Order: sequence, then structure tokens, then C-alpha cells
Amino acid sequence: MPDALLLPIALGVAAAWVLMGLAGFVHPRSVRWVARVIFPLGALGSVVIALVGLQGLFVPPQHLVLPVGLPGLPMRLRLDALSGFFLLLLGAASAGISIFSAGYFREGEGTAPGLLGMQYHMFLAAMSMVLLAADAYGFMLAWEVMAMASYFLVVSQHRIADIRSAGYLYLLLAHLGAIALLLCFGVMMQGHVGGLTFAAMRAAHLSPLWASVAFFLAVIGFGAKAGLVPLHIWLPEAHPAAPSPVSALMSGVMLKTAIYGLLRVSFDLLHAPLWWWGVPLLALGLFGALFGVLFATVQTDMKRLLAYSSIENIGIAFTALGLALVFRGVGMPVLAALALAALLYHVLNHAFFKSLLFLTTGAVLHATHERSLGHLGGLLRQMPWVGWTALIGTLAIAGLPPLNGFVAEWLLLQAFLATPQIPQPFFNLIIPLGAAVLVLAAALAGYVMVKFYGVIFLGRAREAQLAASHDPGWLERAGLVWLAAGCVLLGLLPSTVLRAIDAVNQLLIAQPLAQTGNWLWLVPLSAQRAAYSPIAVLAVGLLVVGLTVFATHRLYHGRSRRAPAWDCGAPNLTARMQDTAEGFGQPIRRIFDPFFQTHVELPRPDDAAPRYRVRVADRFWSQVYLPLAAAVLWLARQAGRLQQGKISIYLLYSFITLLVLLMVVTR
Repeated sequence: MPDALLLPIALGVAAAWVLMGLAGFVHPRSVRWVARVIFPLGALGSVVIALVGLQGLFVPPQHLVLPVGLPGLPMRLRLDALSGFFLLLLGAASAGISIFSAGYFREGEGTAPGLLGMQYHMFLAAMSMVLLAADAYGFMLAWEVMAMASYFLVVSQHRIADIRSAGYLYLLLAHLGAIALLLCFGVMMQGHVGGLTFAAMRAAHLSPLWASVAFFLAVIGFGAKAGLVPLHIWLPEAHPAAPSPVSALMSGVMLKTAIYGLLRVSFDLLHAPLWWWGVPLLALGLFGALFGVLFATVQTDMKRLLAYSSIENIGIAFTALGLALVFRGVGMPVLAALALAALLYHVLNHAFFKSLLFLTTGAVLHATHERSLGHLGGLLRQMPWVGWTALIGTLAIAGLPPLNGFVAEWLLLQAFLATPQIPQPFFNLIIPLGAAVLVLAAALAGYVMVKFYGVIFLGRAREAQLAASHDPGWLERAGLVWLAAGCVLLGLLPSTVLRAIDAVNQLLIAQPLAQTGNWLWLVPLSAQRAAYSPIAVLAVGLLVVGLTVFATHRLYHGRSRRAPAWDCGAPNLTARMQDTAEGFGQPIRRIFDPFFQTHVELPRPDDAAPRYRVRVADRFWSQVYLPLAAAVLWLARQAGRLQQGKISIYLLYSFITLLVLLMVVTR
């Protein structure tokens, strides 16, 4: 498509998504109309906007001024390499999610089909406008529409009190983050004419103090949306409450808009980051990664497990961002490009494998009506399509080569290994600890995924009704295959992906990676330091498997016999004797007990139906948010005493205020 038309086409897709949403009201109660017509058209729009984003990586920045906005200040749009990359992420991930949704949504999802389709496509349109906005007014407008649309999607089953509570918590944190962003943009304006535009902010030169204030306000605002610890408290509640395609869209795409916003502010609008800005991000990111993966190990709800896994992956993303800021601030642009490439590769990977896993849990939920890991098991026999696509997502998120999750973590580890070159002595003391935390989080992520996949798909069914479960329809299978294929291709072609990411590096830090090898070998810095070939890993793996199968067939063919599996001396084995989700998580819960707030319910000797129950709670909730809520309520009650309902009291307040103002003015 012509370069000059890229931005109008992207705007046209956003407008088309809005119209598709409104078209749902033509037959608001018809699942067939919304699911079989509106959602496939939405997926087509996703493919188009992904192509726009891909081409936007390789063309000069495009600008567009819309005849709407504030008086004398029209809304501005901009498509550059950074927004193009995230548009590619949005389109590629949402295409698979929308196709899956076309077969997933049906009667009984709480919200009427037409209304749900409108909220879903407004959500897509708002996220695309967040990525294209080139002024604070347009950005905040799209940001708030995105928050409201996602809120209504979260509370689709609004008749359930817990879901309404989760939605309220999400909306509260979203608006607190929005207030921080408004203050951030206010600081960056600094009284400049036309200061609402990003171009004016980019041209301004703030003092180090005010630049730091703007940066940390941006961290609070975007961190609340991303689920950065300790602003994560909404995420484990909202994801289990939302329908699975909505959870996939929120975790796979919406969280990345926060990463986009922080990159836009720190590297583009402030354009001269200080090196020490990266230190708190590095600390928060590493702590968040370890915190999220530890809580994921002890979860028994499959969607809550994936929600905590998202907190872990966002922590890894903020770790990479912190390293990039440190390298950029100390004047080491090549290493900054390496850390930034690891960040961008990781968020792209996460969009695919986390969306895939949330969709597979949705397929399991529809087939079994169970979300508790303790009631699942053995589903690979009844749901092979879901099983093998979930296996790809599981191996990818566990960081195993040659899939995509390994590449980003390997690049980030290479950046950590280069930190001794930083001319700040204390980094040589703390960075080895940070690298160890990163490796520990990656290892525990593999542990979590063994639990997730093994308990759901392997072994024997823990409930009799699971025998009736079956694979979803062809539309849902197509969505799963789309995302699984993305995990494979991103893992096998890392050099190609990094060449595209170099356009973002060139925009933000004016420095591409030194070299990325060829299609066969990935060489991030130099061949003497490190190199990786996913094709070679795949070939060796297939060769080992093939030789093993061949040797087994040659050696044992004709002499094998079938017999019952060894029963360990217990002939009456049942499905209840399998290792449970609680059993998987118990060693981690014991080792890292200070992380958790554990409540154990023991049975009494006289219980007719004795039950042992363990509930693991988040300490941030009880030790930070509940006291904070109590303090806010106390202040509200004190302020409420001013409202006496008497006009004479209100006139007295006005009189006292005037006297105080007169005293100030006369001085």
C-alpha cells in the first residue's frame, strides 16, 4: 500500500471497528449475526492494521491532523516505527482472538451479543487510537475509552457480585493511573504554546528535576495499567472475571499499550533519560517477575494462574526497560539497543503465547464448565486440538527453544552479562543478584507451566463428566492455530524479527543492534560473545527424536507386549491419587512462605465431611490497600461533617473563605 495512505488506512480500520460494533445493534440478540459476521469482519480489520504497522516500521513518520478536537487545537495522529510495531502486535494478536471469538461467544455470556460486540470492537478501536495519538488530548481520550470498554467487557457476567467487585477494582486503578498520566502531561507541557501536542513536548527541554517528576508519574500511570507490582492488585481479579477472549485481549494486547506509553514518554518525549531512572524500574521489574511467578505456582484456578503469570512477564518487560534506560543514560547505545530489542521481542512474544493460553482455557471452560484445576485432568484424549496448541503455548511461555519465549529471555540475559561495562561501580555488586533473580523466575515459570499443562491435559480425568468434553468448532481451532503458528514463527526467525525491531531502536536511541546474523544464526552483538540458531536446535531435536524412535522400533519390534502399567503395589488406583495442583505448589509455598499470606482450614475430629483447605492471599491487599481504603473512608467521614444541611453553615464557610482570601491579598 502507498506510504501516504498508511495513516488514513489505520484510521479507517479504527472507524470500521466502531461501525462494526454499532452494526451489532441491527440484531442485538442474534448470536449468529454478531459472532459469524461482525467478529470475522473485525478479524479482517486486525489483519489490515497489522500490515499497516509492519509497513510503518520501514517508512518515515506519517502525520495526520483531524478536524476534531479542542477549539483551536485539532486532534493529531502520527505513525512512526514505535506505533507501527505496536500496531503490528495489536493486529496480529487480535486477529486470532477475534476468529476464536466468532466461535466462542454464545447465548448466556451475560451481556447481550450485540452489546458485547460493540464493547469488544470499541476496545480494539480505542487501543489503536492510543497508539496513533500525537497529542495529550487525543491520547487521554482514547485511553479512557479503552478503560471503559474493557471495564464493561470484564463485567459481562454482571449479575455475579464477585465479578462486579473485580470490575470496580479494575476501574478504580485505571482511573488512578489516568490521573497520574494527566499530571505527567501537565508537567511536560510547562506553559509552552501548543504544549498539548507531542511535538511541543518533544521540543521542550525540562530540567532534570521536572523531567524526573514527569517520568515517575508516567511509571505510576502506565504501571497501573500494565499490572506492575505493587499496582497489580486488579489484574488477578479482572482476568478470571472476564470472558476468556477478553482476558486474552487484555493480557495479550492492552497491557502492551502501557509499555508503549512508557517508551513514548521516556525515550521519545523526554528524549534524554537519566541513567538512574532505570534503577527503580529494574528493581520493580525483578521483584514483580519473582512475585508473579511465585503466586502462579500456588494457584488452583487456571485463569488466575495465567493472570499471575502475566504479572511475571510484565516484570520481565520492565526489567528490560530499566536496563535499556541505564545503558542509554550512561552512553552505551549498543547495549541499550540490545536491552530494548529484548523488551520489544518479549512483549510481542507475550501477545501470542499468553493470548493462546487464555483462549485454550476458554475452550476448556466451555467444554467442561470447570475452571478449578482440581476438577480437571486427562483432557488431551477428548480435546486433542486444544491440547497440542496449548502445548505450544506452554513450551513458549516456559522459554524453551526453539519457540519464541526463549529468544527474548536469551537476549535479556546477554544484556545482563554486559552490565560490568557500566561505569557505575555499585552495578557490579547488584547486577549478579538481578541476573540470578531473572534466571530463578524463568525456571519457576517452567515449573508453573508443567503444573498448568500436566494437571489439565495429562493423567486421568478427575471428574466423570469430563468424558463428555470435546474440541471446539473450526473457528475456535483456527484462532488457536493462528496464535500457535505465531509462537513457532517468532521462535524460528529471530533475526528477521530483530531487523524489524531495529527500526524502533533507530527511532528511540538512534542506534540499531551491531549485527543480527542471517536467517540461520542470531548474533546480537558479536559471534565471539554469543550466537544462537533455532533452526539448528530444531533440527537436532528432531534428529534425536527420530533416531530414538527408529532405534526403539528396530530393537523391540516383534518382541513387545502390552501389559497394565505398574501399580506400585496399590492395585486400586483412582484419579484422586494423582498429584493435584495444590501438591505441585506446596514445595514452593513452603520455601517462599514469607511471600504469601496463608490461611489454613483444618478439619475438626467431629466433622461429618472433613475438609482440608489452604487459601493463599496477597499481602499487598491486606497490608497496603485495605489500610489505605480505611484511611480514605475516615477522611471522607471527616469531610462529611462539613455537610450539615443548613444554609447558614454554608454561608459561614463562604464568609470565612472570603476573609482568608482578603488577608492573603492584602499581604
